[in-house]
Amino acid sequence: MNLQIITPDKTVFSGEVSVVTLPGTNGSFQILQDHAPIVSTLGKGTLMADKQEFTIDGGVVEVVNNKVLVLAEAVL
Repeated sequence: MNLQIITPDKTVFSGEVSVVTLPGTNGSFQILQDHAPIVSTLGKGTLMADKQEFTIDGGVVEVVNNKVLVLAEAVL
């Protein structure tokens, strides 16, 4: 599936991944291939994409048709 991590300043990451773990505001959760469409708020924490880690400062995630779009307030 395709993952994009975008901040107001730039695109931090764009590429294919097999699993994404996100810091939701009510706890972390994972997105896998063929996940149901979802929109969720994100808290401050670690976003893991396969073996890559990004520390985000909150934001929103949208998942539709194996495309994961993370609109992060900042990537620390």
